[in-house]
Amino acid sequence: MRTPIIAGNWKMNKNPEQTQAFLEAIKGKLPESGVEAVIAAPAVDLNALTWFSKDEPLKTAAQNSYWEDEGAFTGETSPKVLSEMGIDYVVIGHSERREYFHETDEDVNKKAHAIIKNRMTPIICCGETLEQREAGDTNSWVAGQVEAALKGLTDEEVGNLVIAYEPIWAIGTGKTASADQAQEVCGHIRETVKKLYNEGTAEKVRIQYGGSVKPANVKELMAKKDIDGGLVGGASLDPEDFLALVNFQN
Repeated sequence: MRTPIIAGNWKMNKNPEQTQAFLEAIKGKLPESGVEAVIAAPAVDLNALTWFSKDEPLKTAAQNSYWEDEGAFTGETSPKVLSEMGIDYVVIGHSERREYFHETDEDVNKKAHAIIKNRMTPIICCGETLEQREAGDTNSWVAGQVEAALKGLTDEEVGNLVIAYEPIWAIGTGKTASADQAQEVCGHIRETVKKLYNEGTAEKVRIQYGGSVKPANVKELMAKKDIDGGLVGGASLDPEDFLALVNFQN
């Protein structure tokens, strides 16, 4: 049985004081079991986030890391240090990182290896543009991203990580893939993992949908058999919306 995982991606929003205020607003209201609640905060907010999560059923995530533990890499974030801070997850391969910072599939793969080596779990993002969807290339494109990201990982490592399908055309646009569209691609991702590894690994890996997920559509999305959670942008910035998302089973 795969535990649902709802992860809020704050992107470049909130300062430490605002982070603390958000966390105080959700204190004591997160589900104790049955759903994993995660916040992916900017690096400057991670100290506040990890401090709060010690006493709450909240997992922490960084929004990026480098693939080396230390060295002359000005401006980068060490996966070793993130692990030492107590971070649980690291989001990698987000479409914004790929588009604005020119990250490649090879970069994502190297980061996945470094994150796992440092005892954290990668949330690996994949997704197609509107042009690729309209050309009928969604499945082949997403499968290619997944295969490249998982290169060299063992079946045990893959079974424990998270893959987030985010159609680029639905991120921050207010557009949402229908539940059936999201299920189709998430199912294809699971089938891709099965072909690369085995059925047991494919059944273990958790697959999120991301792209204008909000309280109004989370239940319909989560009802699909291959959707195990959501990677949520804008709706995760509001405490009440985030609580509605993680408590979708109520």
